[in-house]
Amino acid sequence: MAGTGIFTEILDGEVYKYYSDGEWRTSSSGKSVAIVNPATRKTQYKVQACTQEEVNKVMEMAKSAQKSWAKTPLWKRAELLHKAAAILKDNKAPIAESLVKEIAKPAKDSVTEISNVCLGVRILGEGKFLLSDSFPGNERTKYCLTSKIPLGVVLAIPPFNYPVNLAVSKIAPALIAGNSLVLKPPTQGAVSCLHMVHCFHLAGFPKGLISCITGKGSEIGDFLTMHPAVNCISFTGGDTGISISKKAGMIPLQMELGGKDACIVLEDADLDLVASNIIKGGFSYSGQRCTAVKVVLVMESVADELVEKVKAKVAKLTVGPPEENCDITAVVSESSANFIEGLVMDAKEKGATFCQEYKREGNLIWPLLLDNVRPDMRIAWEEPFGPVLPVLRISSVEEGINHCNASNFGLQGCVFTKDINKAMLISDAMETGTVQINSAPARGPDHFPFQGLKDSGIGSQGVTNSINLMTKVKTTVINLPTPSYSMG
Repeated sequence: MAGTGIFTEILDGEVYKYYSDGEWRTSSSGKSVAIVNPATRKTQYKVQACTQEEVNKVMEMAKSAQKSWAKTPLWKRAELLHKAAAILKDNKAPIAESLVKEIAKPAKDSVTEISNVCLGVRILGEGKFLLSDSFPGNERTKYCLTSKIPLGVVLAIPPFNYPVNLAVSKIAPALIAGNSLVLKPPTQGAVSCLHMVHCFHLAGFPKGLISCITGKGSEIGDFLTMHPAVNCISFTGGDTGISISKKAGMIPLQMELGGKDACIVLEDADLDLVASNIIKGGFSYSGQRCTAVKVVLVMESVADELVEKVKAKVAKLTVGPPEENCDITAVVSESSANFIEGLVMDAKEKGATFCQEYKREGNLIWPLLLDNVRPDMRIAWEEPFGPVLPVLRISSVEEGINHCNASNFGLQGCVFTKDINKAMLISDAMETGTVQINSAPARGPDHFPFQGLKDSGIGSQGVTNSINLMTKVKTTVINLPTPSYSMG
């Protein structure tokens, strides 16, 4: 159970503590932030409302701890990461329970998220991604030695939908590269993150190296992202990332800001495969995924058949509480549900075909497939982040590509066809960071590159790319008085 057993230390009465300088602390503000259970719409947890002065102290400790950590041998960094992964694996249940209660993620998916985290940490714990190099100059009187050195303090801000997975995908590369890490979890998902951070605490990382600060974005958000001690920001979320990018200054940024992932379906596609992937890609975790299928662009000649196949599968989706492992659970907040409903009502007014009756109870929205959607409807362009999927019928591949590329987003897309030559041509034409061929969009596995174009982000994630972002190249040039030559 959350906040019990080895996690008792992180809870103070009804309010979870924040983590600073190797200790769990209560905020001097005397205030807390409520976390509302999306399914019950009642307060489930409370976390500390940290102050700007507490942020300053965290940053000061992070800067100091990083200097020593940078001198720590790579094997020791990897050893501690492996310990953290083992503790996470042994304590999946209370962390998964927190995910169920604060973001309404189905129980089985919550356990899977923690399991994926453990695997990602172990990959990073191999420590084989910090490669150095050396090469001669124009003449053999100069030798250039390069190495990757840490940036300093990395600020990590994960999203609500994968708060643990996407926090650790930032924490682990930062630490293995020799940085310190300040984590600002999302409000919905904060308790899960606090449990995860305690696993890193128990692994024995040095004091001050890892911090987790909670609070209201309106009070500490800009203060954190504009703090002079921050040397890199890794953020996953929405439009807030654009604001952060404009204010952050001259530091490396890793931003993943959502998408309107298009699924292009050609005449020769395996429609059963397409329908299964539309269900998996469009409706898993109630569509609250950056890499969810957000719009289907299907050739008119096969549209009727595909829509019928998808309708049949939608009818089999279970709807209800996350504790019961239902396929469709409540979306994260009332404001999210209201936004989704606004898109649905706009489509209704403009003549979209409803393949199911629109139904909503509180934050719970039943899965809905919208056929005959046109480009003048908001749902054709805006990201619903919910279990509502529009279908646009197209008369040519070019029409599908043009719709995809007209979006201000460019995270992922997918194309279904049996012709690999066509698939490659379409992939090259789509202005997205990743194109999946004959499969739904997906972020993982964690060592794959993951990036977006346009408003979908800056930089690239994935083990190697994250380490490259969180390090800088240091060059040492050896100058010799005379040219050197190899013996023999």
